[in-house]
Amino acid sequence: MHEIDRSESITVAGAGLVGSLLSLFLARRGFQVEVFERRPDMRRETVDAGRSINLAISARGLHALRQVGLEEEARRHAIPMRGRMIHPVSGALALQPYGKDDSQHINSISRAWLNKYLMTHAEETGRVRIRFRQRLQHVDFAAGTLSFLDEAGGATRQERAPVLMGTDGSGSVVRQEMTKLPGFSSNSELLSHGYKELTIPAGPGGSFRMEKNALHIWPRGAYMLIALPNEDGSFTCTLFLPFEGPVSFASLNSPGTLTAFFEEQFPDAVPLIPELTHDFFHNPTGTMVTVKGAPWHVGGRALLLGDAAHAIVPFFGQGMNCGFEDCVVLDSLLSRHTRWEDVFTEFFHLRKTNADAIADMAVENFIEMRDSTASPRFLLEKQVEKVLLNAFPGQFLSRYTLVSFSRVPYRLAYQVGTLAGGIVSELAEGLKRAEDVDLDRAARLIRERLVPFVEEHSDGFRPEG
Repeated sequence: MHEIDRSESITVAGAGLVGSLLSLFLARRGFQVEVFERRPDMRRETVDAGRSINLAISARGLHALRQVGLEEEARRHAIPMRGRMIHPVSGALALQPYGKDDSQHINSISRAWLNKYLMTHAEETGRVRIRFRQRLQHVDFAAGTLSFLDEAGGATRQERAPVLMGTDGSGSVVRQEMTKLPGFSSNSELLSHGYKELTIPAGPGGSFRMEKNALHIWPRGAYMLIALPNEDGSFTCTLFLPFEGPVSFASLNSPGTLTAFFEEQFPDAVPLIPELTHDFFHNPTGTMVTVKGAPWHVGGRALLLGDAAHAIVPFFGQGMNCGFEDCVVLDSLLSRHTRWEDVFTEFFHLRKTNADAIADMAVENFIEMRDSTASPRFLLEKQVEKVLLNAFPGQFLSRYTLVSFSRVPYRLAYQVGTLAGGIVSELAEGLKRAEDVDLDRAARLIRERLVPFVEEHSDGFRPEG
C-alpha cells in the first residue's frame, strides 16, 4: 500500500480551474506539486476567443474558494444573476427568479480571470510549479512515469509521478490511459447540439445594454441563445444549435441566411450584436460531452477529478462547481486517511453517484432552458414553487435551490426535485394565478412526501467534505 508522504511530490496533469485549485489545496497540506499544462500560459499569451462558455459560480464553488481564502476577491469580480430573463420572439421580457428572494442568486464570472487568479495564487505558495506547453502522451501506472512532448522545444521526455492527479479535462489523456487497463470503462456521449460564442459589447462608459443582474435566455424549442454579463459591461452570448438539420450550424452557411435567421428568431438581439457575422463565422463551433466512467483511480497511484472524471454539459452551471467540490472532498479525505488508495477509493465512492446525478440533471435542464421556459404552464409552476419555498421554509425544497444554493449531495437534490416537482405540478393543475395555490393541501403533500424522505436521508443532507 502507498502511504501518504508529505515530502513526496504530487503531479497534477492540467492547470485549468480544477487543477489550479487542487494544487492550492495540496500545497496547503504541505505537498510539493508539479503541474503540467498542454496550453501556453494564458497570463502571458492571448488565448483564442470563443472556446469557453461563461461560468456561473454558486454555493459549492464559492465554498471551495472560501477554504483557500479566495472567495472574497472572486466575489468582487462576479456579477450576481438573480434569475432568467426570458426574451420571447415578440412581447414583453419576463424575469424568472432563481430562488425565493434576491439573496439566492448565481454569479457570472470570467473563466479566464478565475483561472489566472488561481494559477498565480498556487504559484505564490512556493510549493507549486506549473510547466506549460507540456503535452502528455503516455502514462505508465505500474512504473509511475509520464511521457511528455515539450511543445516549446520539441523534445520528448519522461517524468516520475508516484502520485498523479488527472485534471486534464473532458478529453483527458490520463482517463484514456486508464481505460487501457483491465476493469476500466469510459463512455462519452456527445450532445447533438454545438455552441458558438457571440459578443454584445458594452454601451457608452461601460454601461450594460440589457438587465445586468440576470442570465438572458432566448428559448426557441430546438435551439436557444443565452447571454451572461461581464465586468466590463459586455455580455458573452452563446448560441446553441443542432449540428445538422433544417435549422443548424450546417444550414446557417452564409451571412444572408444567418442574418435572416437572427432577424426572425432573435430580433431584439440583432442591434446588440454588431459583429454577428464576423463572430459567427470566425469563432469555432464548440462541442459538449457527458463523460461517465469507472473507476476513477488506479490503486493509490492515480486519480481523476473534475471534467476528466465526469464531464457534464453546461446547462445547470455546475461543471466548475462540481469540480471544485471534488477538491473540497479530496482535501477532507486527506485529513482522515494515511494511505493514498484509501483516499482514492473513498473519493470515488462518494463522488461517482453525485457526478452521475448532476450529469443527468444538466441534460434535463437543457431541455427546460431551450423549450419549457417559454411555456405559460412552466412559468406558473415556477411561481407556485416560489410561493411554497416562502410559505414552507426548510420543509419545501426545490431541485434548483438544493443544487445551486446548498451543498446537499447532488444525488439527493435530484431525488428531492422529483418529489417536489410532482407536488408543484399537482397544485398548479387548474390554477390561473400562483397566489391562489391551496396552502393547506400543499402542507399535506409536503408532510406526506417530502418530509419523510428528508428525515430518512437526514445524514445525507450534510454536505460532502
